[in-house]
Amino acid sequence: MSVTETPSPQKSGAAGSATFAGSDSRKYNYFEPKGRKASHYEDMTVDVQPDPERYLLQDWIISFADGTPTYDKTWTALKSSNWHQFRAVDQEWERTHYQRQSTIVGMISNLIENGRRSGAPKRFDRAWVKVLSDHLGAYKHAEFGLGTATMQAQRYGYTQMINNAILTNSSYKLRFSQDLTLYLGELALDIEGIDLDAGKQHWLEDPIWQGTRHATEAVMGATDYLEQYFATNIVFEPLVGELFRSGFVMQMAAAQNDFMTPAVVAAAEGDYERNLANAVELFHILVLDPDHGDSNRAILVQWMHKHGSLALDAAHHLQPIWSQPRVKVAQFADALDLAKNRVRAIAAEIGFDVRATLDQ
Repeated sequence: MSVTETPSPQKSGAAGSATFAGSDSRKYNYFEPKGRKASHYEDMTVDVQPDPERYLLQDWIISFADGTPTYDKTWTALKSSNWHQFRAVDQEWERTHYQRQSTIVGMISNLIENGRRSGAPKRFDRAWVKVLSDHLGAYKHAEFGLGTATMQAQRYGYTQMINNAILTNSSYKLRFSQDLTLYLGELALDIEGIDLDAGKQHWLEDPIWQGTRHATEAVMGATDYLEQYFATNIVFEPLVGELFRSGFVMQMAAAQNDFMTPAVVAAAEGDYERNLANAVELFHILVLDPDHGDSNRAILVQWMHKHGSLALDAAHHLQPIWSQPRVKVAQFADALDLAKNRVRAIAAEIGFDVRATLDQ
């Protein structure tokens, strides 16, 4: 009677040594797609960033000098049973991102060129021109700050899908800050006396903007990359960004004979809808995580209170801007109520409570 030897446990670190989804497929479906078939976006992003827990048996080959691995789950307080579950709603990767950015830049360039050709800037109400140079010029610094924060945050994402979502978010913010800078520069060619340095001065010195500056710098100073992503899209954007862009600029501009500025600002509103959809998807997954959902929800409530308090203070400091245009067609109180309702709806979609923050 012969004795059959028991195979030893597999210890190979070679590619293909582990069994995974699609191992026996000739179509190379080595991951579980979100839908019935893998999308082009998934083919270009899933597992592009390595994870030693998937497919290979060896640990990280390269680490930092203190022993920290190349990517570490402890870089955020949030936890997940499967970080690879997230797929960005907009399914954006490098090629599609560059195409969309190019389209937006071309649209804004054509708008400005056609507006200047028709003499539109010279018909702007004079009080409105000062509002644009002082306050739209100040707001671009908030966009730049959030773009810088998310640029830093994307490096620490545990998967390529998370990194892509945060990186495109950063790219949109930095592009819009540049859009505003170039737009005000174009207006200065047609409007005598417009001050291109006024925005920076107001950002640094005007009490109206110090709350926004504080809230922006708090996001920039956070050390948790998902806290930065959360504070940008779930807190600051609806309570300050949309409040100023949609609740003020886009509401007021037409009454000041200005059809150009709303079109420029509208690009940022479109950007935010994409960024928000991605952020809601990620945080909703984390809140519903079977192992860590409750602790994740508690952390989001803490982040909401921390950054929400700063954002609400920033919003209230912006109130005097609503009284500066000569023709007043919007009220600050109405815009703030809409902003708070927006936050409530976003939080409900993710699955956490914001009453403690918004009712203060």
